[in-house]
Amino acid sequence: MSALIVTAELGAEDFAWLDGQRRAYFPPERNQLSAHLTMFHALPPSAEAEVRRELARHAREAAPRGTVAGLMNLGRGVAYRVASDDLEAIRRSLADGFRGLLTAQDAQGWRPHVTVQNKVEPKAARALLGELTAEFSPRPLVVAGLGLHRYLGGPWERLGRWSFRGA
Repeated sequence: MSALIVTAELGAEDFAWLDGQRRAYFPPERNQLSAHLTMFHALPPSAEAEVRRELARHAREAAPRGTVAGLMNLGRGVAYRVASDDLEAIRRSLADGFRGLLTAQDAQGWRPHVTVQNKVEPKAARALLGELTAEFSPRPLVVAGLGLHRYLGGPWERLGRWSFRGA
């Protein structure tokens, strides 16, 4: 069994925009996923039932407010930075509940973002960052739910989606 991944599920319009950006800028031969906002990268498969319960519990809450707040230089790529105190509070609560299950990557600080380019030469990433920054202005982001996926060595298998109340 492969690791479990938890995502914040994007609203339809925001997903379409960000996925279009990803398809435009991510090297096509390396792009195996749609646009996504990862909250946890690798939870143990043995915790699947617990993870499902916690995601369902948090989805009973109101949808978190969010903003696409800026751009991030990933060195070999570019991402849109997401700001959401509400979503950060949900992630903190989940992390507390998953204590002892978290990898070092998931236990460290969280920098919410949606990657639209990765695995390119740093010069190409800097050029795209400059291009996108020149036309960027912050915009609201709809976070519609929480998602659970299984890592399949590149692509992911969707295991479930829990919509926030009112989303």
